[in-house]
Amino acid sequence: MMTFLEFEKPIAELEGKIRELRSFTGGAGDVDISSEVGQLETKLGKLLKDTYATLSPSQKIQVARHPERPHFSDIVGHLFTDFTPLAGDRAFGEDEALIGGLARFRGQACVVMGHEKGSDTESRLRHNFGMARPEGYRKAIRLMDIAERFGLPVLTLVDTSGAYPGVGAEERGQAEAIARSTDQCLQLETPIVTCIVGEGGSGGAVAIAAANKVLMMEHAVYSVISPEGCASILWRTNEKAEEAANALKITAQDLLGLGVIDDIVAEPLGGAHRDPERAMNQLGDGLEHALRDMAGINGARLKELRREKFLAIGEKSLA
Repeated sequence: MMTFLEFEKPIAELEGKIRELRSFTGGAGDVDISSEVGQLETKLGKLLKDTYATLSPSQKIQVARHPERPHFSDIVGHLFTDFTPLAGDRAFGEDEALIGGLARFRGQACVVMGHEKGSDTESRLRHNFGMARPEGYRKAIRLMDIAERFGLPVLTLVDTSGAYPGVGAEERGQAEAIARSTDQCLQLETPIVTCIVGEGGSGGAVAIAAANKVLMMEHAVYSVISPEGCASILWRTNEKAEEAANALKITAQDLLGLGVIDDIVAEPLGGAHRDPERAMNQLGDGLEHALRDMAGINGARLKELRREKFLAIGEKSLA
């Protein structure tokens, strides 16, 4: 059964009534309730449309964090073929929060990588809730180096609240690993396309998102810090998280207007968790379109365009 978010209570109640009516068997003496069900379904569709058309930033965060939203493994399994994961950073060890490898995307060979949050308690612990350690970002650097060596495009899927802030990660050079991964993105002479599919948190997201084309799913969020983290720093309390979310401009619509992202990937009505397969197909179309736009551009020009893109963001912000 689907998990409903706090603001979806009216939707949950209406869906419950529809299920209850549908549970009646159609015996000879039963009253025909099809028209009533149809009316309720029409009402449900309008309620979903109205609710999701006016989501606040804090509600978008809830949708972006929905446990049934498609994760990296789901997307790779649905959109990619011949996926061969490559493990380890050749320096310390393997990090399962950031997964990547060689694959084919709609027939085209590529390197794909992204954060994996996990889908149940066991997998969430194994993948560290999608919070990568330094070895994860050093693995990303290695994968990007392979992509450049063989002239393969890089596709990255971002879904993390941020890089892991633990003592061990800091001791092994978390900041340096993030900086080098970001630099590797910027120096690539092959196309790189990113999509923020859930949460895009801080440097942990940017480290694999300094791309030629940055896409964002309609109800995803992308920010320099989580609203909870921002509130705890500025106001010393998490109670101001909603106010922080409004001020941070974290939604896809805000960021498209600011020029931080290039395009928004539409989600099914009610969010990607309501129809994961359709959501992933729409994501695939967005990635394919972005790659097609870069077809035939040589490596040096791709690198130059990437540099111009990110410098222009700063100029727009200052203006």
